[in-house]
Amino acid sequence: MKLNRAVYILIEGNGDRMTASDAILRTGRKFDQVLEGARKVFMADGFSAANVDDIARAAGVSKATLYTYFPDKRLLFVEVATTECSRMADRALELIDPTAPPRDVLTIAAQQIVPFLLSDFAQQCFRICVAERDRFPELGKAYYANGPDMGKRKLKEYMAEAVARGELRIDDTDMAAEQFSELCKARLWTRAVFGIQTRFTPEEIAGVVDNAVATFMARYGA
Repeated sequence: MKLNRAVYILIEGNGDRMTASDAILRTGRKFDQVLEGARKVFMADGFSAANVDDIARAAGVSKATLYTYFPDKRLLFVEVATTECSRMADRALELIDPTAPPRDVLTIAAQQIVPFLLSDFAQQCFRICVAERDRFPELGKAYYANGPDMGKRKLKEYMAEAVARGELRIDDTDMAAEQFSELCKARLWTRAVFGIQTRFTPEEIAGVVDNAVATFMARYGA
């Protein structure tokens, strides 16, 4: 858990603006309880239908305690999403040896990316961000910055190093990182988004991973 963590988004409402400097999240023994309770309610009810009373009840805290940590429900959703994305990124970084051959590194990365994209959590966050895009665009912006964009930045960093070692041939690492992320969405992600398929076998996921890496290496491999 990070101390004194600020959510860097702009909250607009009733003519007032609340920035990160006004929304420093204080730590305490019930901080994790609040996040876990909010996660359960957001995943079950979405954003608009998520009730502060239900979140407090799920977290086992009072509303006053909840508001001590998060004065706005939007800040709470962003913190839940950011925390989960960070966990996924940390797991991937622990598994990856940046000096390993690109095929190995990209395979491990895809093995983390694909299941996460298909997870109930990521799917619900995506639905929430799309549903609330017009009313609360900061939700989507914050989730994008701490999820897809953060992943792309990490991929770019690795690809630049691999290019410098002569292991990849890439002129535009920004585009290449974007392309790899999109390859990880092939076939299964669209089915998940539209509710055509909700459970995916290890073999199906492995097929997407293998094809994403093979396609990318065919284009950019040295």
